[in-house]
Amino acid sequence: MAQPLEISHSNSVLHERPAAFESTSITPQNEGLFTSEPLEVPVFASAPSTNAKEVATEEPHVCGYELRDITNADGEVKLYKMVVFGPADPENPRNFSKTRKWVITMTLSWVCFAVAFSSAVITPGILGVAEHFHTSEEVALLTITLFVVGFGIGPLVFGPLSELYGRWIVYVATFGVAIIFMVPCAVAKNIQTLLVCRAIDGIAISVPVANLGGSLADLWHADERGVPMSIFSGAPFLGPIMGPLIGGFTYENLGWRWLYYLQIILAGFLYICMVLFVPETYAPVILARRAKRLRESSGDNTYIAEHDLTRRSFKNIVQVYLARPLRLLLTEPIVTLFSLYAAVLYGLLYMYFVAYPIVFQEGKGMSPGMTGLMFLPLMGGIVVGLVGSPFVNRHYLSLRAKYEGLPPPELRLIPMIYGCWLIPMGVFIFAWSSYPRLSWAGPCFAGLPIGVGFVLVYNSFNNYIVDSYQHTAASALAAKTLIRSLWGACTVLFTSQILGYQWASTLLGFIALACCLIPVGFYRYGAAIRKHSKYAYSGKE
Repeated sequence: MAQPLEISHSNSVLHERPAAFESTSITPQNEGLFTSEPLEVPVFASAPSTNAKEVATEEPHVCGYELRDITNADGEVKLYKMVVFGPADPENPRNFSKTRKWVITMTLSWVCFAVAFSSAVITPGILGVAEHFHTSEEVALLTITLFVVGFGIGPLVFGPLSELYGRWIVYVATFGVAIIFMVPCAVAKNIQTLLVCRAIDGIAISVPVANLGGSLADLWHADERGVPMSIFSGAPFLGPIMGPLIGGFTYENLGWRWLYYLQIILAGFLYICMVLFVPETYAPVILARRAKRLRESSGDNTYIAEHDLTRRSFKNIVQVYLARPLRLLLTEPIVTLFSLYAAVLYGLLYMYFVAYPIVFQEGKGMSPGMTGLMFLPLMGGIVVGLVGSPFVNRHYLSLRAKYEGLPPPELRLIPMIYGCWLIPMGVFIFAWSSYPRLSWAGPCFAGLPIGVGFVLVYNSFNNYIVDSYQHTAASALAAKTLIRSLWGACTVLFTSQILGYQWASTLLGFIALACCLIPVGFYRYGAAIRKHSKYAYSGKE
């Protein structure tokens, strides 16, 4: 819009406000986007209205609008029609059929899997890269480190921009760029090309992991979100586990370049699926497009959506959207502590990518392919956690039923409180059973409890963050992704050089043990902390 609008007060309202519009309420979470006090959208009356019928006649998908007195930047007060979703609106993502919701969820989860797969599939070929380009193993490891660092930087930009311009355009644009830069990685003539393109790949490909939580919040009600969120939580862990397993045999038989061709094939197929099956799911953008269609078709410029009130100057984008993840990270204890916890888990995962070849190839004489098979118990633990997710969700629903209205997000932490102890247990077993003189079984099967714990913990704090910050879930998840990615990148480099894998594992095991206090603390004090937050969601579905 040419001028920012200023909301004065509500004049009249039509139709009932749907639950799916919860993520588009103008509240203090969107502070800085408007020129006046934040707008609290009132509950709409369900009585029929002549105006609403007129809107439906002009545009069948529109079931109503709200009349508002709005003051523009020149101080002129004018009556506007605020476009809203109707109760059974087919364009409302919350009203999509279950089949369509699951197609979208699974497509994005597979994309998330491919992203994580791309980060780890190259690990068996690190020595091959070092030998081919006549460089050190440490320099070759930068192909992982730079990718993972980019993985943390990308969501800071593209996560918030999805809340401004919509999910779909950001998904398609960034994932497409990532695929383009996979090609020079596969045909690189020098190590510099490989490193630069891997860094760009990491930045561009990071968006699905950071934004999928926001997309799930767009599609699913809170009481339906448990199983979809579990699948999302498992994808970032299954991808890195499958990477070395498949990559090991690929490297043995086809060489290191095919590790990059695999990424191109998988990502290219999923890109086509994403373009075909994933629509826009962000409600504010959908309503803004509808309002634009109404203005164009009717010639009535009084149709607007709440998203149209957003200032879209570059300065505002930087101050509000790009800086918001950092603001959440620095000012919100929930985001800060769970980001640190995610960093510990991610660090453990990437430490194993370096430690497994040392333990099983150098220590026990296994081939790269056989070393990849040692990840199977870790993958099995993740699968067990995913299979158990429906039962965890059923338990959550039974607890949720005891509350009237919106239940506290802290209910999401119960599986985490019990499952978090499995991670340090498995880490300590791996650390002190990985000596060359001991059997391979100890460090191999230590991955089983770690995998189960990963899913229970990761699923719980993803659900907790989304439930606590529904309006700004993508920004909160972007902040978490930044910290975990930076720490994961660092552990790749220091695992064996600084401490050796036994003491590196032990150190992270003790840190993971200390982190077990985080869910307990937030389960008890989380409600009080959220009460004093200007970003935490406090509305009712």
